[in-house]
Parts: sequence; structure tokens; C-alpha cells
Amino acid sequence: MDSTTLQAGTRPGRTAAAVCVAAMTSLAVAMGIGRFAFTPLFPLMVRDGLIDGHAGAMLAAANYLGYLAGALAAARIRIRPALLMALGLVGTVIITAAVGWTASGFWWAVLRFLAGVMSAWTLVATSAWGLGWLAALGRPDLAGVQFSGVGIGIATAGLFCLLLGSVLPSPQMWIGLAALGALAVLLPLMLSRSLPTPPAAPAASSAAAGAAPGAPAATAGLVACYTLFGFGYILPATYLPALARQLVDDPHVFGLAWPVFGAAAAVSTVLVSMRLAKANRLGVWTAAHLLMAIGVLLPAVWTSLTSVTLAALLVGGTFMVITMVGMQEARARAEGQATRVLARMTAGFALGQLAGPLVSAGIARLSATDTGALRLALALSATGLLASAVYLWRLRSRERSTNEEKR
Repeated sequence: MDSTTLQAGTRPGRTAAAVCVAAMTSLAVAMGIGRFAFTPLFPLMVRDGLIDGHAGAMLAAANYLGYLAGALAAARIRIRPALLMALGLVGTVIITAAVGWTASGFWWAVLRFLAGVMSAWTLVATSAWGLGWLAALGRPDLAGVQFSGVGIGIATAGLFCLLLGSVLPSPQMWIGLAALGALAVLLPLMLSRSLPTPPAAPAASSAAAGAAPGAPAATAGLVACYTLFGFGYILPATYLPALARQLVDDPHVFGLAWPVFGAAAAVSTVLVSMRLAKANRLGVWTAAHLLMAIGVLLPAVWTSLTSVTLAALLVGGTFMVITMVGMQEARARAEGQATRVLARMTAGFALGQLAGPLVSAGIARLSATDTGALRLALALSATGLLASAVYLWRLRSRERSTNEEKR
């Protein structure tokens, strides 16, 4: 059955539900397991004597580079989003299992690089495929369900490590997560074959979603804001756990932290998506950047368990909201080039994420104390988020004024 028949079918609600579940599962596997599972598995690998802190940083950097390379490649690959999504999912499962099959630091770096590539491909392709179908079916309000998959994957990987980490060695944990991912990807693989290409969305639906006209070149400002988001997000995501360890030395707290972080990310996307029908995407994006900036600044001016907890909630509760509305807004302006534009957005985030630790390391060399360096790095992150919030707010105000003049 082709996409035109499905669009004209008598059960668009069932099709929308199938798209949501498939896209949610796809993001859960590629991002929650393939990309972010290293976070809860890292202390287990240290416990088993496989890596140390320096090796962990190198593996994380390899993953960042792979994510950037994958996003840049996705902008140039001339295949359907459904096929790119399938390639990314299959690759993620194989690579995750392979980490558990080797004990070579070199091959771990190669595999984490490739995992970054697969994650970027899957995020770009799933966003283009899932958002395209939801727009065509007149259900853009369900985007939150789709993007909740990242948080669900993070929470699942965290719970998996929390429950089995004390009885299984870390190599078997990697293989176990790969087996879990292999079962999960069956559904999106089947549905991406039966729903390969999203039909063109009606013009009215784009207007109703608040999309502004413009060529893909008009998305350059959005890409810049998304890049600053990547830069602003990665520093608190890196340093907040370290601050928490200094304040509370309880392994159970850290074991629960990652599942709770993932659950907060999943719930936030669903709740915000339910309100998007009555809100402007640029306005939501602006507010999310402001809240994240506050979360980034809190530990720099007030060091306590309360401030670190609030910062984690503010950063964790907004990072997937920004991903969701940023991807939706960019796709609405893509004019038939959704995969290319979303790939540029993802590459921008990856570039900002890669620049964060490098800038932080440079600040550390110029600062007298580690505390001072951390405060400067967090302040710089917050400044970028605030600057991007100002741009987004001005863009929203300018487009609203233009629309009012046309009436």
C-alpha cells in the first residue's frame, strides 16, 4: 500500500499512532542506547578496570566527532529518509554489540565514532520521516510522542545498568543492550517499509503550525541558535554529575539520576507538544533557551545540592523540548529539503557540543582554580543561550509584525 493510499485511507488515526510508535522506538534505540548508553556504562567499565577517566574522555570525543561527521554526511546522502533510518538502526545495534566483543581501546574509539555517525543519521532521518507523516496527517501535535523516544531510551538504558550492573560485567551489559535494541528496532524497520515516503502536507497545515515562508537559506539563523544550544548544553551535562559527586557520595543516587533524567526529558516533550497547537514554536524555543540558561548559571553562583538538582531539572527538562521545536521549525521552513536542513541543524549541535569541552579546557589553562574555570565556562554557556534566545524572540516579533501588516 503506497503513501497516497494511506493518506486517503479511512484510519489516519491508526497511521499516526503507528508513525509515533515507530519514530519513538527508533529514537530510543539510536539515541538512548546507541549514543547515550555510554554515560551509565562508563562507571561500570571503570569498575571492571577496562578504562580510566582519560580513556573515557577520548571515547566521548570520538562519539562527538562521529555525530558531527554523520550529520554532515546525512545532508549529502541522496536516499529516502526511511532507508537512512533503517541503516542507522541496524548499524546502531551491530556497533553496540561490537563494543562488548572487544577489549581494544583503539577499536572502542572507532566503534564510538561509528555510533555517533549512526545516531546522527537516525535522528535526521527519523525526524524527517516522522514529522513529515505527522504533518501530512494533520497531527503535528503528536511530535512530542515521537521525540519522547530519546528520554525513554535514556531511562531504559539507565534502569538496565542500575538493575544488572551489579551482577554482569560491562562487556555483557553492552551486548545485552544491543539485544534489547535488536528486538525494539523490528517495529520501526517494518513500518518504515510500509510507510516509506511521507505525502506532501497540505499548505493549510503549515500555516496553522505557525511556519514562516522562506527558502532553506533562511534557516541559517536557526542553525546558529541550535549550535549555541549544543555548546550550552554539553558543559552542564558534563560538570553537573561531578558537582553532585562532591556534594553527595551515594552510588544509589547516581544510579537513579540517569533514569530520572531520561524520564524528565520524555515527559517534557509530550507536555510541551500538547500545548504547541496554541503556542508559537519560536516562542517556546525562546523560553526553553532562557530556562536552560538559568539552569546553567545556577551552579556558578550557588553551589549546593539544591542548586545542582534544580539545574539538572532545568537543563534535562528543556534539552529535548529544544530538539523537538527546533527540528519542527526548521522542517517547516525547509521547502522540500527536510533531510538536508535537519542534517545542518544536527551538524550545528554536534559542532557546538564538540566545541564545549575544548573551550572549557582552554579556560581551565587560563584560570587559577578549577572552581573559577567551571564558573567561567558555565557563564559562557549561559551567554550563548541568552544570545540565541534574543535572536529567536526578535525573529518571532518580526514575523508576527509582518503577518499583521498583511491582514
